[in-house]
Amino acid sequence: MIDTEKVAQCAERYRQALNEIWADTVAQWPLLSGLGLQHGETMSRSQAETAGAAMAQWHALLPQLMTPKAADAWREYLEDCSQRWVLFLETLCQRGDACIAREKEGFKPVLAFDYDVIVDGRRLDRPVNYALVRIKAPDGMMAPREDGRPWVIIDPRAGHGSGIGGFKSESEVGVALRGGHPVYFVIFYPDPEPGQTLADVCAAEALFLQEVHARHPRSPRPLVTGNCQGGWAAMILAATHPDLMGPVVIAGAPLSYWAGEQGRNPLRYLAGVAGGAVPALLASDLGGGRFDGANLVLNFEHLNPGKTLWRKNFDLFAKIDSEAERFLEFERWWSGFYFMNESEIRWIVENLFIGNRLTRAEAFLSDGTPVDLKRIEAPVVVFASHGDTITPPQQALNWIPDLYASTKELEAYGHVIIYTLHDSIGHLGIFVSAQVANKQHAQIGSVVKTIESLAPGLYEMLLTKENGIDTVSFEARTMDDILKLCGDRKDEVEFAAVAGFSEWATKTYELTWQPVIQMLATPLVAEQVKRVHPLRQQQRFFSHKNPLFANMDELADAARAKRTPAAKDNPFVAFEQLYGDMVEHGWDAYRDLRDAAIELTFHTMYATPWMKRVASARHAKPQAHDLSKFPRVREAIENAKRGGYAEGIIRMLILLARARGSVRRDRLERSDKLLHARPPFNSMTPEIRSRMIYEQALIVEFAGADAITTLADLLKDPVDRYRSLNLVLDVAGPIAEMDAPTIAMFKRFQRALLTLAREWRDPDLEAKYQSEGGEPTTAGEAALQGEAAVGSAA
Repeated sequence: MIDTEKVAQCAERYRQALNEIWADTVAQWPLLSGLGLQHGETMSRSQAETAGAAMAQWHALLPQLMTPKAADAWREYLEDCSQRWVLFLETLCQRGDACIAREKEGFKPVLAFDYDVIVDGRRLDRPVNYALVRIKAPDGMMAPREDGRPWVIIDPRAGHGSGIGGFKSESEVGVALRGGHPVYFVIFYPDPEPGQTLADVCAAEALFLQEVHARHPRSPRPLVTGNCQGGWAAMILAATHPDLMGPVVIAGAPLSYWAGEQGRNPLRYLAGVAGGAVPALLASDLGGGRFDGANLVLNFEHLNPGKTLWRKNFDLFAKIDSEAERFLEFERWWSGFYFMNESEIRWIVENLFIGNRLTRAEAFLSDGTPVDLKRIEAPVVVFASHGDTITPPQQALNWIPDLYASTKELEAYGHVIIYTLHDSIGHLGIFVSAQVANKQHAQIGSVVKTIESLAPGLYEMLLTKENGIDTVSFEARTMDDILKLCGDRKDEVEFAAVAGFSEWATKTYELTWQPVIQMLATPLVAEQVKRVHPLRQQQRFFSHKNPLFANMDELADAARAKRTPAAKDNPFVAFEQLYGDMVEHGWDAYRDLRDAAIELTFHTMYATPWMKRVASARHAKPQAHDLSKFPRVREAIENAKRGGYAEGIIRMLILLARARGSVRRDRLERSDKLLHARPPFNSMTPEIRSRMIYEQALIVEFAGADAITTLADLLKDPVDRYRSLNLVLDVAGPIAEMDAPTIAMFKRFQRALLTLAREWRDPDLEAKYQSEGGEPTTAGEAALQGEAAVGSAA
């Protein structure tokens, strides 16, 4: 007998499911049409502006090409152009020859500094192709202090070789050396060790830091800078070995790979359109179990072909007399391709690029070690740029709200995160720009000794100029500030669907084609696959190994001997520049059209109701917690009345910083000096001092008004009250420079402690006296009159 009630219930469930599917399907069309219109309008406007500017330049240039002197200008230009062509081809051949020679030598790091190898990872029990080196200070530079804080730099292993962080004298390495730091650099060799995994690499880097500790036993824990993909390596190291790390600086480091802005940042869509992790596995199998870094470099070049494929070469041709040396120097790094083992690239792709597991505490190293970024104890400084198309600010910062549901949760864990943003510098400029090195990296290096005195929280590091002097301040921020900066994150559901699809595609590949390809990809085949890569073919074609360029040196010497550059006002030189601009704009049009097609294809594939169901289990947001029930929070609140002189000073400093909403570097330095040089702080270990700051910050954040009223329980001795208020006032700075919230908070201290600081002057009371035409006779009189009701108020 049929149960009609159950049939009706099933029918209702089917109806609801169909309605949900239909609603999701309908919602997909506005997304696709809106993106299509957005891309169409952007491309139309860009091309119209470009064409208009080109036509204006052409109309201005045309009369000059029609004058009687145009024939002479043409002959002059032809001679100049032919000479530049020869010198241009010679430079390309020099690049090719240098790349071939460097490959035979083993692609040494491109560091501009001499160094000594301290630990060679290839000789460890778990060998890796990494090494720790100590940078030597150049002649004429003061030797670093051996008891100073060591500075360790980890370069990105993203296809290129190591050394970009010390590529120039004006670089991260140069900044660190000029700051008196002992500088160490983590380099790597072109070929990974057999069986090497990222767990082995992490273990080796931990051994490197232990060696640094052993060489500088009286120094603070080292500052570790991670560039680009070296950034997530540094974060993994800090999460798995928190006891070894000082402050961590991650520059241009993508940690939240799903993040980005619709209509921009097309690189994040490639994995979904290309088939998840399968292309990386296929490339590794064709390489005989090794992934060729040239594939990553080719992706970078195709990201903006107008710049990398055309403008870079055109500028070299146009300015061959001055640009050749700079071009060849940069190509030393750009044209060196390094390898990874299949297990390494697979872990990176599945856990970071596609799975985005690092920021959700779901990543495990191959040896089973869990990677939870909440275990990081040291302050983290994030440096990103709005002009970075490879690691946009969203990818550099979204890991923070991914990990913490609120700023209070971040504070409850006792963590300090600081971020600073550049307006326009590109990705490589973050590491190689002398301007950035002398400003951002120099300022980060100058405050690193003091940021450990910051109370737990989220801050933005702002660099400004006051009276021509660079100043640094740390403005308190919330998760909402990060989310506003990062914009809408709705499409991250689709990236979660990519992760699910990638797992299915990978399993399918492993069960079908992978065994066949691995059997066919012999070492000889892998070597040939390596050699026929387009970037390597380019290097070999433009080299003296090519018979076409066998006599290029003689031709170049002859051209250089007769070199006659065209005049700067030659109209054909101007036409050449116009032509170069138009070709670049043509490449840009292709890029924009390609990116639009990739993005629309991505949303067409993964915004469907079926893919959203695949994503539902993988797109869990951080859960909000009742932070008052955290054991450490409860313990701190219970200890609000316990402590003494030291706890009282630290709590008042934190309360002032919270009231102000920011901390300037000069105040932070005064606070740091107090906490390191004055008793009783100077006899504390760094661990005890940090624990005290953490506990008092919890009390300030979660105890409410009791954080102030219980100051009297900490400071019972009248002498301690007076001394502590004076010290805190000295750190806060001149009263005239205090803002209203700071003054109000300091008044609350004095009321709670029934004590006035030395020579305290109430600005409000002074303003009142001045308006009435009178003035107290002494500073003490002004203070006493301003605080006459202290006892009754308390």
